[in-house]
This record gives sequence, C-alpha cells and structure tokens, in this order.
Amino acid sequence: MKISIKNLGVIRQAELTLGDLTIICGKNNTGKTYVTYALYGFLAFWKNFLQIEIPKDKIDHLLTDGSITLDLNNYVKKVSNILQNGCQEFTSQLSKVFASSPKRFIESSFAIEIDAADISLKNSFRRAPSTATTGLFTIEKKSNSSSVVVTLLIEKDNIKISQEVVNRIIGDSIKDIIFGGVFPKPFIASAERTGAAIFRKELDFARNRLLEAMNLTEKNIDPLTLFSNVYSDYALPVKSEVGFIRQLEDLAKKDSFISEQHESVLKDFADIIGGDYTVTKDNEFFYEPKDQRVKLTMDESSSSVRSLLDIGFYLRYVAEEGDILMVDEPELNLHPENQRRVARLFASLVNIGIKVFITTHSDYIIKELNTLILLNKNDKRLKELAKRANYKETELLDYKKVKVYIAEAALQAVGGKQKRSKCQTLIPADIDATGIEVRCFDTTIENMNQIQEEIIWGGDDSAN
Repeated sequence: MKISIKNLGVIRQAELTLGDLTIICGKNNTGKTYVTYALYGFLAFWKNFLQIEIPKDKIDHLLTDGSITLDLNNYVKKVSNILQNGCQEFTSQLSKVFASSPKRFIESSFAIEIDAADISLKNSFRRAPSTATTGLFTIEKKSNSSSVVVTLLIEKDNIKISQEVVNRIIGDSIKDIIFGGVFPKPFIASAERTGAAIFRKELDFARNRLLEAMNLTEKNIDPLTLFSNVYSDYALPVKSEVGFIRQLEDLAKKDSFISEQHESVLKDFADIIGGDYTVTKDNEFFYEPKDQRVKLTMDESSSSVRSLLDIGFYLRYVAEEGDILMVDEPELNLHPENQRRVARLFASLVNIGIKVFITTHSDYIIKELNTLILLNKNDKRLKELAKRANYKETELLDYKKVKVYIAEAALQAVGGKQKRSKCQTLIPADIDATGIEVRCFDTTIENMNQIQEEIIWGGDDSAN
C-alpha cells in the first residue's frame, strides 16, 4: 500500500509504503505528525469515504424476486477509481482530522494506491441487518466464492427502510469483503497521551456531550462529523485517545488475542512499566508497582506509567490480529533502557501479526531494532550471544518487514550540485541485513563525539 501526500503541513510532496514496521524519523517540525494523523484519519474512517453503488435494477430485482447475486470481480476491477474518489473526499475532510481551518488544506492531497496482489477477498462473510423485531435480509459470501448473495427475509411491503439505505448496507458489506484485508484497524497513541491519562476523570464532560449529541442525532450520521462537532478543538487522534481513555474500565471486561495467545508479550510490557494496571471490581483504576503493596492513581504514578497507559490497555484488552498500532514518539518519558525494551516489544508485536507505525527521535530505539535485525541470522555464535544478552527469538526482526523514512528537506539541483530545498519530504532510509541507516541521528552523534574528542585530546596536541 503506497501513500502519496502533497501540501500537507510542511510536507510539500512525499510517498511512503507501509511495512509491518514503519518508522518516520527526523528533526522537529518536519511533518512527521502530520503524516501520522492523516494516515490514522483515513484508516479510521475509510468506510465513510469509499463509495460502492449497487445498480438500481439490482435493488429493484431484490425487492421483487427476493434474491440477487453480485459478482465481486466487477467491483475489484473498479478499485482504483473507488480509491481515487474516496481519497479525494477524505482530502476535503482533512480540516476535521486536524481540527483546523479548511483554508490550510485547499492545496492538500492524500492518495492511496494498492496493488492487485494486496486485495484478498474475505474467505467467507455473512451479515444480517435487522430491525428491533425482525431480520430484513442476509448478505453472504461463501468460502472460495467470488459472489455475494443477498436474500430478502420479509415481504417487500414490510420493509421500512429506503432503497438508499438498502444500497448503502450492501455496499458497506462489499467494502468489508474487498478492503477489510487491505486497511488495518488503527489504534493511535498520540504525543498528548500523558495528559489524557492524568486528566481522564476531568474528561467526563466531553463524554457526556458526545452521548447527548448521539441521542439528538440521526442514527446514520457520519461518525467523523459527530466526533468533530463534539471535540471541535482537538485533532482526531487526540479525540480518539480521549474516548479510549474514558472507557478503560469497560474495556477491562474483554480479552485481546494477545492475552489469550501471547501472554509473554504482556509480561514484557509489565517489565517496562515495572508493574501492572488493574481495575477493581468496583471499577476503580490503579497502577500497582511490582513487589510493592501499594495502589497508585494516575496522578500519583510516574510520567512513564502514564505515557504507556493506553498502549497497555490496548495490548491486554483490545488488540486484534491484523491491527496497526500507531505511536507518536514512543520514547516519551522513558529511560534509554526502556526505550530499548519498547523497540523489542514492537518487534514482538510485528512477529505475532500486528503492524506498528511510529515516529521517533530516539537513537536508542533505532539502534535496538538494528540489534534485532543483526541477531536474526542462522548463526551459532549469534544465537549464543542472543541467549547471553537475554534476547528472545520472538523479538528478532526480519529487515524486509521494516520501512524507515527520514522527514527532511528535499534535494534539488542548483548549479549542477545537489542542495537541500525548503520543501520537506520523506526520504527512504537504507535498510538491509546489517540494519537501518538513519543519518539524521548519526550526524548529530558523530558531531558530539568529534567535539568531545577535541576537548579531551586537542589540549594535549597543542601542548606538544
């Protein structure tokens, strides 16, 4: 899946391809968060922007004869046009994603291209829309079939919904079948997550406003519009995070596939925060440090505990295989050792089927990922080294799963030489079996080392 962006924030033009692990590095104010927020907005609401129309004669046939068969290949052939039109509509809504003036996005463009190989129809699918008292019709795709069969369950005269709604329900189902395996379900931890954690109780008023708006609004309102109206002062990822933080107690009643199948990942996360988050039977929420008989509220806990709160709950209670976890600056408030552990956690998640997308300023995270790449070889010496250094095989990383981009000024030819322009873009970093080359970090570190060497050794040289 390739994403193309133009005139978004300071980014003038950029392209990126999602990997199982996607990383954007770069200096401050180079557009990393803009790219992240735009991608999250599309992945969260693509169903609202992509349109699939069912021919009117097909709907008429369904209401007359009680059943129709739709060939999915006819819609797969139109995927490029469906995406193009959907991305244009999404671009027109960017101001809602960023809670900013539409004037800022007049020249913006956000586009997604997918290869035919990326499309894998759901093997089987069944949906049965209904009213409060009776089923209306079924939408079914059987295993290994390329057709959808829609069957009416009640008499035509008893249908209380419009043909437009019937069209939309069937179209939404076809979108799920075609694009459900292409666009992962996103979860985002924004850079504002620490504040959201500590003020979660004070955010009750926002939740109440949302509930009131839902009660006063039509059932089929665009959720992006509703969300934007209620939390109009905040960017969409921040709104989403606030909503997630507000329902932690309810989320704790579920179990993610990680809880059920990969308990070691949760243990690794507990080691990072030095304890665990707990919800009591009375729906009270605490952080419990390991080996200490104490329960701390979020405002009593460390900033690192707060900054990882939503990620911890996502992993334990919400995560589904095939998701994409998006984290803006995962190194927030973390000691270098824990930054390394977070890198290993991300690698583990990639290896169990969760995509990870991060922006980072952390050289520790990049270097730890390099270590995981270097250790991922069928070499006896390296296997022994990994064991001595307490690396698990489930943490080792295939470099082919990783995409890294550096947000920086684009190169342009000036007088026969390549010079940096004022236009920001995303430059792919070199990645191979020896690791990731991130020059924006390396240059800074080399500069520091050079100065320190001159401080230490320069005096002796001058004395001689």
